[in-house]
Amino acid sequence: MTETPDTQARAEAKALPRVSPATDILEREDGFHIYMDIPGVRREDLKIDINENELLVTGRAMQGASDKETFLEVQFGPGEYVRAVALSDLVDRERIAAVLKDGVLSIHLPRLEKTAPRRIPIQAE
Repeated sequence: MTETPDTQARAEAKALPRVSPATDILEREDGFHIYMDIPGVRREDLKIDINENELLVTGRAMQGASDKETFLEVQFGPGEYVRAVALSDLVDRERIAAVLKDGVLSIHLPRLEKTAPRRIPIQAE
């Protein structure tokens, strides 16, 4: 049986240690802000998915020692980062934005715009 690139990637991902990234979540007037430390993760190796009321962040860092090096201690070497965050009903899911810079993922979860109260018309039959 031949290994496809997808099968090979899944096998490599299983071999990587899974960690939850250090995360700060702040509430501000304009919404919620999430900051995650994900050193070594490239933008193309990062995924942010929304499923119902959960935001799921996954990413892989693949840097490692070369053939001429040996790790003596590893704290942020190759690994898979996984973090789920519950989403409030106050979040405008259509306007969520994310930026990856210097190993820190910043996600802005804006608040829904407040709607003005209105009266519902009643139809007569």
